[in-house]
Amino acid sequence: MAVEERSQSLAVGTALLERARAVDASFQGRAGVLSAGYGPGDAYPVFVRRASGAHVEDVDGNRYLDFLQGFGSVVLGHADPQVSGAVTAALADGIAPSLHLESQVTLAERLVRTVPGAEMAAFLKTGSDATSLAVRLCRAYRKRDLVLRWGYHGWHDWCAPRPAGIPAEVRARTAVFTYNDAEGLVARLQRDGDAVACVIMMPVEIDPPEPGFLEAVRAACDHHGIPLVFDEVRTGFRLALGGAQSHFGIAADLVCLSKAMANGHAISAVAGRRAIMQGMADVSASSVFFRGADGFAAAHATLDRLEGGAPYRRLWSLGQALSDGLARAASEAKVPARPAGLPVMPFLRFDHGDPALDQAAMRTFCKAMLKRGVLLHPAHHWFTCLAMTEEDIAGAVAAARDAFAEVASACVA
Repeated sequence: MAVEERSQSLAVGTALLERARAVDASFQGRAGVLSAGYGPGDAYPVFVRRASGAHVEDVDGNRYLDFLQGFGSVVLGHADPQVSGAVTAALADGIAPSLHLESQVTLAERLVRTVPGAEMAAFLKTGSDATSLAVRLCRAYRKRDLVLRWGYHGWHDWCAPRPAGIPAEVRARTAVFTYNDAEGLVARLQRDGDAVACVIMMPVEIDPPEPGFLEAVRAACDHHGIPLVFDEVRTGFRLALGGAQSHFGIAADLVCLSKAMANGHAISAVAGRRAIMQGMADVSASSVFFRGADGFAAAHATLDRLEGGAPYRRLWSLGQALSDGLARAASEAKVPARPAGLPVMPFLRFDHGDPALDQAAMRTFCKAMLKRGVLLHPAHHWFTCLAMTEEDIAGAVAAARDAFAEVASACVA
């Protein structure tokens, strides 16, 4: 079944981008959140007008089935009525109360019950806040400075991808190891273990851990007495209610949480062993916005919806249907492409044997999907949400058949 291409104008968004570049410094680095995967001449939406359920509408009125879902922060669907209602009710009692709220305590109690191994929790606003606090707590606990890390952990000095503005001596206190290379990490800890404050890692991004890899990381940290921190900003409350720890059966000493915990509302947390978390008495980590009523209300309402196994069976089922459909569509079009990633965080890889051609194929594919009302990122994995339907997935697969046909014509090895 062919999916009709839409008459798609981006004129309003293009004009708004020009205005933004003149006054909003964040647009100096990139022309919107999709720019990392597209070329200079590619057209793609930058500004959204509204988001509801599984869809977003840009400022030009184009409507898309959204597989970005706030880069994984939305798990129920955009503007979920239960979450929005809870936030609205909380705001009626004041957005930034001078004192603490009972909902802060009840959410900490809830995380201790829900997150494997958690004995205490601390709340912040962003994923970067959470990973940076975890590193600070481990440095205070171990009285060591060196951090071994893998994955994207945010924009703070110790882990920012771009070196500009960061003192070299700060960057020297962090080293990156290779995912799925247990031998390399073990060797590094044998050499430098006495200087290491913690190992912090995303337990998974796109490629799953090879059998035994996470177990080997856990064992190596135990051998040297080094805390293991899981950055579960993306995977927490998305893979399972207990996150990657539950899904992979590996316990971390600290876990960083955000995104899906509150269905897109700004709140994050560090949860874990009491012995490390009690270091909050000694480190600096305070902001009036860390105790805002909206984040606590949104997190409680989201976790209410995620209790039990049914929500996660549905998230995985939708993602599996998408991955299976993409595999069939690519095969039918004779395009060398394969689904990648876990079904709840799916992605696509092209295998032409030429990286430049693979990148061009991904851009062609995602642009073709945009024309058919499906929003994907060419350089970041995607997400399912509970507001998606089987019909949504079937429509995305139908669009992919036409998109693969465009790839087959435009990208020939």
